[in-house]
Amino acid sequence: MARRVALFAAVLLALSGGEPAAQAPATAPGSPTLGDAAKAMIGTWEFVNADRDKRCTVTFRADATAAGTKVEFDRACGGVFPFIRDVVAWSLAEGDFLRLLDARGRSVLEFSEVESGIFEAPRPGEGILFIQHASAAGPEPRKADEMVGEWTMQRAGKPICALTLSNTASGEDFAVRVRPPCDVLVTRFGPATWQMERGELVLKSARGQVWRFEEGEEQAWRRIPESADPLLMVRK
Repeated sequence: MARRVALFAAVLLALSGGEPAAQAPATAPGSPTLGDAAKAMIGTWEFVNADRDKRCTVTFRADATAAGTKVEFDRACGGVFPFIRDVVAWSLAEGDFLRLLDARGRSVLEFSEVESGIFEAPRPGEGILFIQHASAAGPEPRKADEMVGEWTMQRAGKPICALTLSNTASGEDFAVRVRPPCDVLVTRFGPATWQMERGELVLKSARGQVWRFEEGEEQAWRRIPESADPLLMVRK
């Protein structure tokens, strides 16, 4: 009987090619299967609010964790956005939200892709938050201390007024000094304070009127919305 069993085993071995079947390797730990959308997220992105006055960086990794896939924020992020301290992982399925997850795998924040390379999510108390690729972020907005100094206002290429944007606080803004002679267009408006808001230079009158300027080329800021008679602020 034993000889028959041995002979049967030999026949089976011969039919299988003479070698024991190899077991399929298990998926290596720490290497989760990611879809194309998730693979495109791997790397470092900007994490920012709508005004871009709160910003830090987030790095999406491919390593598996108990909660999802590993995510890391720079050291400044916890101070800028305190809720980030609870985030340890992320997930993104095809056609789904980009989710930031806590240690138990629960969603802390869900982002929808509004255009290629830009994700947004509403957050109570924070407004709209964005995760955006460096190529979509654009240059960092000018800070107020970069704008302090002497400026001229121009119309049709000719100077019509000289202004000083000071760093002297005036309420929540900074004081503007107007130096005569100055065109009636400017004196009628009466710029009293200024501030930077969402990358725009904002002049305010004592009556609450507002002129907005966006940055152009060579330190020239153009009043917006544009008109047939454009007004420029030019750095001296």
